[in-house]
Amino acid sequence: MILDGHTHIWTRWPYEPPVPDPGSRAAAAQLLWQMDRAGVERAVVIAASIGTNPENAADAFAAAATAGGRLEVFPDLECRWSPHYHSPGAAGRLEAALRRWPAMRGFTLYLAEDDPADWLTGPEGLAFFRLAEAAGLILSLSALPAQLGPVAALAGQVPRMPILLHHLAFLGPRTEATPGGAQAVLHAASLPNIHVKLSGWGNVAGPGDEYPWPRLAWIGQLLVQGFGPGRLVWGSDFPVSVRHMTYRQCLSMLTRHVPLPQDTHSAVLGGTLAGLLAAARPSG
Repeated sequence: MILDGHTHIWTRWPYEPPVPDPGSRAAAAQLLWQMDRAGVERAVVIAASIGTNPENAADAFAAAATAGGRLEVFPDLECRWSPHYHSPGAAGRLEAALRRWPAMRGFTLYLAEDDPADWLTGPEGLAFFRLAEAAGLILSLSALPAQLGPVAALAGQVPRMPILLHHLAFLGPRTEATPGGAQAVLHAASLPNIHVKLSGWGNVAGPGDEYPWPRLAWIGQLLVQGFGPGRLVWGSDFPVSVRHMTYRQCLSMLTRHVPLPQDTHSAVLGGTLAGLLAAARPSG
C-alpha cells in the first residue's frame, strides 16, 4: 500500500511562467493517472487557495467526491494568503469549516516566511489548535527551520494533534542562511507528534541541483536519525514537482536514494500516514 502525503489539484495552474495547458495541468484526473501508473492507492490533497484558485478547497472536495475515496482533502485554513491571517475569530472559522466539510480529516496552514510564529501559541492560536485537536484533525504545516521553536511549543500544548511538516522541514540551502536550522529540526523531533514529509526536494534544492539531489543526501540522513521512519511520510508534491522530476522519480527518491532500511519502506510509503488518517476525525 502506497499513499502520497502531499499533492495539489487546481482548476487553473497558479504559477509563473505560464504553461500551455493551465486548465488541465493540475486537474484531479492528471493526479489520479500518475497514481495509477505508480501503484499509489490514495493521496492527500493540500488545498492551497492561491493565484486564480480562491475556492480551491471546495473544488478539491468536489473532485474527491468522484474519486472513489482515493483523495483526502486538507483545506487551507488561516494561511498566509488568507484575508483572515492571524485575525481574531480563528476558532469560529474552524467550527464553520468542520460544518462545511464533514469529510475533513486534516487541514493545512502555511506560515509567512517572515512570521515569528508566536501566534501559534498565543490565545487565538491555542483556541484554534485546541479545537482542531479535540476534533481529531491532522495539521499539515509549512514552516521554516527558524519557526520550529514555536511549532515545537505548540506540539507540546496539543500532544494529540499530529503535525506534518512540509518538504523536509525546509532544510537545504535555506538552512545554510539560518543559524541552527538543523538543530531546530532535531529539537522538533523530540516532540512525538511532529512528523516530516519526505517531499519537495526540488523546492529546497539550490539552482544548480537536480535529481537525485546528491548534495541533499545529508537531509535524508538527518531526518531518518532524528525522527525515525515511523514519523516520516512520503509525498510527491505533484504537480509542482514536475518542474524538477517525474512522479515516478518522486517515489524512487525513497526506494533508491534516501538511506532507509528496506524493512521501513512500507511505513514511510504509506503505513504511517494510513495510521494517522485512520485515527483522525471520522469522515462523513
